[in-house]
Amino acid sequence: MAARRALIEIVALHVSPVHAFEGRPSDGPRPDPGPVSRSRVEVRAGLGIVGDRYFNHPAHRNASVTFIAAESLDPWPVDPLLARRNVVVRGFDVDSLPRGAVFSLDSGDGPVRFEVHRPANPCAWMDQVIAPGAFRALRGKGGIRCVPLDDGVLRTGKSTVVIVSA
Repeated sequence: MAARRALIEIVALHVSPVHAFEGRPSDGPRPDPGPVSRSRVEVRAGLGIVGDRYFNHPAHRNASVTFIAAESLDPWPVDPLLARRNVVVRGFDVDSLPRGAVFSLDSGDGPVRFEVHRPANPCAWMDQVIAPGAFRALRGKGGIRCVPLDDGVLRTGKSTVVIVSA
């Protein structure tokens, strides 16, 4: 299979040392200890994004970096970081990638490869932080959980995606 290449945009990068969606959604999310938006993140092979709550977390080694397509959030005029996915992309249908697919992103510092491991299913919190009905509407469009295969850097802005294998 020949690699497929496309120009896309990394709309947002999210890094948080804590898990804000714990407990009952009606109680509201736990506040982050600091800003979660980043213009640049460091990725480590097999470990995740430096500084993120899932970095080198044994239970999430195969799902340490999450992606969502900005188009999935377009029905609601909200900050895309509310979905709490690490990488928000526009122009790349991440939900169409099968388990085991490998893709790379190059936002100017060289390609960083990721392997898809499972969907990042939405939860009831989406109805609280995005809008009522978002939980149901995002089923099948909640993004993907991946393991990084390379060390590297991702930045917001224009990027090249290459689907290496699907």
